Amino acid sequence: MDHFPHTPPNLTKNQALVMAALSQADGPLSAYGILDLLRDEGLRAPLQVYRALDKLVEFGMVHRLESLNAFVPCRHTDSTEKDMVAFTICESCGSVTEITDGSLDKRLKGLATKADFKLRNSTVELLGVCHDCR
Repeated sequence: MDHFPHTPPNLTKNQALVMAALSQADGPLSAYGILDLLRDEGLRAPLQVYRALDKLVEFGMVHRLESLNAFVPCRHTDSTEKDMVAFTICESCGSVTEITDGSLDKRLKGLATKADFKLRNSTVELLGVCHDCR
């Protein structure tokens, strides 16, 4: 997945609001959590949030965490590679850390090729307990 570009695209008002809400959040947010935060800003319907999120994911500015059905902003703004993204997710405190690893990316692509599968995108979510919660 592409990472947050060095020069962000021109965002719509809703995209900018959603991005700001995610950037200021202490952890992952669901679409409905974002909607609750932005009602006073004019967002009234879940579809408005989902459309903004879809574009932000497409731009590489936001990641979707499948296991949590939630979203986080991309934290690797300096990456120019299209490395696979992995997340550590603490099951105790809910903290999420984004990591990239080119060697893991190559390994996953190799496994997909060996299985005669054209890999389009991959995200790994590692569930466990963080250092602070141990």
